[in-house]
Amino acid sequence: MRIATTIFLTDRTVTPVRLARSLEERGFHALYLPEHTHIPVSRDTGAPMGGELPDEYGRTLDPFVALAQAAAVTRRLRVGTGITLVAQHDPIVLAKQVATLDHLSGGRLTFGVGYGWNVEEAADHGVDWRTRRERVHDHLALMRTLWAPEPAAHTGPYATVSASAAHPKPAQTPREP
Repeated sequence: MRIATTIFLTDRTVTPVRLARSLEERGFHALYLPEHTHIPVSRDTGAPMGGELPDEYGRTLDPFVALAQAAAVTRRLRVGTGITLVAQHDPIVLAKQVATLDHLSGGRLTFGVGYGWNVEEAADHGVDWRTRRERVHDHLALMRTLWAPEPAAHTGPYATVSASAAHPKPAQTPREP
């Protein structure tokens, strides 16, 4: 059996370094971190679990920075996003972040992808809620293009990149994390 944990690391919680070391010492398989860049205080979108939204949603650390710290101080612990709000990212930059973290961790990254639940957060990133799913699929297609062995171009409805050399590639092959 493999046991993993998902936790909201914030500016008020244990550090990623301390948590990752502790998890690995105790035999945990993986650490997953959620993503929220911000939480608009005025929103119509309710909390996904009902009731008031817990404070940690608005205090969440950047998962890629925190997971890089966790990976740097461990040897076996898998690290992952639970989840990445792909539609809210520049896909060229996100492809670089994901590939770099997978490369530096020695192939220990799990890249969790989701569509999100917070309409206002997405809107602040310029994402039309009605097309966010299509945007995610287009962004992922562009990212896979950049991870391909040979330079290739991608032209989609939401993202475009000319034939480009992009390195590093994800360490996990033949499939990205």
